[in-house]
Amino acid sequence: MQSNKEAFRDYLQLEKKYSPHTVNAYLKDVESFEEFNKTRFEQDGVEKVNYSQIRSWIVSLVDNEISNVSVNRKMASLKAFYKFLLKIKQIEVNPMLKHKSLKTPKIIQIPFSEKEVNDLMLGVDSPFGFEEVRDKLIVDLFYTTGMRRAELIGLMLRNVDLSSNVIKVLGKRNKERIMPLLSVVAGQIDLYLKERSGLEEIRDSDYFFISKKGLKLSESFVYRLINSYFSRVSEKVKKSPHVLRHTFATHLLNNGADLNSVKELLGHSSLASTQVYTHNSLAELKKVYSDAHPRNK
Repeated sequence: MQSNKEAFRDYLQLEKKYSPHTVNAYLKDVESFEEFNKTRFEQDGVEKVNYSQIRSWIVSLVDNEISNVSVNRKMASLKAFYKFLLKIKQIEVNPMLKHKSLKTPKIIQIPFSEKEVNDLMLGVDSPFGFEEVRDKLIVDLFYTTGMRRAELIGLMLRNVDLSSNVIKVLGKRNKERIMPLLSVVAGQIDLYLKERSGLEEIRDSDYFFISKKGLKLSESFVYRLINSYFSRVSEKVKKSPHVLRHTFATHLLNNGADLNSVKELLGHSSLASTQVYTHNSLAELKKVYSDAHPRNK
């Protein structure tokens, strides 16, 4: 017979369609609370707990200098677990029902400027060889499509259609979306495919982006690549694929794109998720307003 944790894992994988990384994070959080509960309250399992026990764990985490953001993530895992137990009638009352998240500071992602992106592109204008061509294309795709790191790594060769200048990516919760390609990027893809075909061995042949040894790229490799490239032109603390995604959205909004269009391109399920990118476009709008209004002459 399945344990509650095993059933929860299947629920996250099969019904919620979460990624393996997310599923493992949820289970790890539940197991951490289980271990704390056993040590502090000498109680096996976490099905029959009250909120005061959960509160004790929160206090313990904060005392151990775990950030409020990380504590909230762990609480979200517990909340999902108890909501699931309620759904399958393993508990009658959800102990997380009245839980309120800890306050966290609002972190504003600072996008790269258009100058920084242009300076970088000029610096790698004529890539040579498989790795240089691939790496420039990765930067190009992030900046011109706004795709997520996982979407880029998981991009399949069969889903790149140069005849229509589109690609199909698999986003969060296995949602597919079609993304248009700029003609300049389509040319880069064509060059990359020629270089790719010259590799001696390709083991992960279904994947579009691969290493020189023919293997699927890792998340850490892609992060290091973006960090390394943008370190040449930017002194910003955070230089990551997510910042480049943020840059894509901000630059579109700054240049007149409407919020709904940007939402579709990013693959957001709600407009609220896209609105976090508007603070930078608002700054640009203020500048345009200030420069253009006759009362400001």
